[in-house]
Amino acid sequence: MFLLILALLTSSNDLAAAEVTYPPRLPGGAKSVKETSDEFLKSAATLQPDVAVAKAAPTVELMFYPGQEYPGNPWSAWGDSLVAADGKYYASIGDHLSHGDKGNTTGGNAFVFEYDPATGKLRQLVDVKKLLGLPEGHYTPGKVHGRLDLASDGWLYFATYRGGNSTTPQYHYKGDWIIRVRPDTGAVEVVALGAVPGHGLQTSIVDPERMILYGGTRAGSLNPRGEGRVPEDELFMAYDLRAKKLLYSTPKTHCWPWPILASSTGRVYFAQGIGKDAVLMRYDPATGGPALKIQAPAEAEGASTLETPQGVIYTAGASGDTLWAFNTKTEAAEMLGPASVGEKARRIASLDADPSGRYLYYTPGAHGGSEEDGTPIVQFDVQTKRRKVIAFLNPLLERKYGVTLRGTYSSALDPSGAKLYVTWNVSRGSKVWDSCALTVVHIPASERP
Repeated sequence: MFLLILALLTSSNDLAAAEVTYPPRLPGGAKSVKETSDEFLKSAATLQPDVAVAKAAPTVELMFYPGQEYPGNPWSAWGDSLVAADGKYYASIGDHLSHGDKGNTTGGNAFVFEYDPATGKLRQLVDVKKLLGLPEGHYTPGKVHGRLDLASDGWLYFATYRGGNSTTPQYHYKGDWIIRVRPDTGAVEVVALGAVPGHGLQTSIVDPERMILYGGTRAGSLNPRGEGRVPEDELFMAYDLRAKKLLYSTPKTHCWPWPILASSTGRVYFAQGIGKDAVLMRYDPATGGPALKIQAPAEAEGASTLETPQGVIYTAGASGDTLWAFNTKTEAAEMLGPASVGEKARRIASLDADPSGRYLYYTPGAHGGSEEDGTPIVQFDVQTKRRKVIAFLNPLLERKYGVTLRGTYSSALDPSGAKLYVTWNVSRGSKVWDSCALTVVHIPASERP
């Protein structure tokens, strides 16, 4: 299925290149626009009858990411983002390109940006290809597919991920990179190449105090061993960022790749196995491997929040249409209810809890299709288990600015819980997305009592 989706994306992008221009621009050449309108509160025709809609309209800022100077394949954002304690937002985008695809010989590239709400400006922190400085013909990654995480040492850590079939000896592939950048000084360094040799890091999360990066890996190209898959193709891994060494790895599953970090205990949870045979496993760095099976259902391992003050981690179920609460002390998982709010979009790849631990925010339709339900910003109240749409972003932004918001893997709340930052895969008239844009959604105080 993934191969089919990727084929559709890349083939459709031939048409997209002829329909859109680069760099992407807002009307009149504006760097950003701001809207406050009751049109954001107009329900989509597909809205489910038991879903509420906010009473007060948010203010929404919209801007394109800089650096998108040429057609990507396509430009896209796959890794989750964060807001630091000082309120600055950090996110990644990439061109998705890779050696050997459609005659490409230049390799891919990915970028990390900082957005400062005080100035309203985006600043490029990392140009991965420039940092690596590899010879022509060597693999360079077109994606950051894992999270950006700020560790206790002041460095922002992230990992790269392969695109297409470029991860072979022909292109000198040894594995992907763990990289770090200091936002205060702009210093950028490679931490490791091939932390798991021959593997890319599809997902990642950093324990900021214990300085361990946890990830879900995939070996080499999309199907490195032919038609079948073997356990060694996809791994859960733990990497010591201080000692720069691999602590542990074990087979996981390629269907549900998000590690769940309990910051209070240091324990990490991940699914192992496929379908009905999948189980939820626990890795404890205090004791090391092997990972142990726990009683919670593997279905609970999907995109997750950080641990709340109540000691709970909320997750979007692997099926994409349920929300779960995982108690980090009892290791019990409770299904809270459905996550979708419309009839079309399901998959959730970024989930954020507000500082109080009461409200969750997300948008279904991560891999495309969010616009079919109006691209809703959903607030889920964990006390009442009520779903409420804060805004239907797409209709107004598409009508006024020609920007169709087609899904996100990347969102984060500011420390006050008042601003939700979302990095979108955007279409400007192409059949798929063709660029990346940022929205800042200012959530009215009356909608988060």
